[in-house]
Amino acid sequence: MKNNIKVQRAIFNLTQQELAEKIGVSRQTINALEAGKYVPSTVLALKLSDLFQKTVNEIFTLENED
Repeated sequence: MKNNIKVQRAIFNLTQQELAEKIGVSRQTINALEAGKYVPSTVLALKLSDLFQKTVNEIFTLENED
């Protein structure tokens, strides 16, 4: 699964730590999400969607192998 969290984070001028604090996860979780090593729970995806004011589909996209 691909995502554009890093881009959205830059638009909102947030560090990984600041984003993590806003949605209640660790900085390592944000790092793993951005690297594509972690697939978020529905709740986490919705928190990101709400914060960035984007739909979940605008933040996350499935790849062929997903």
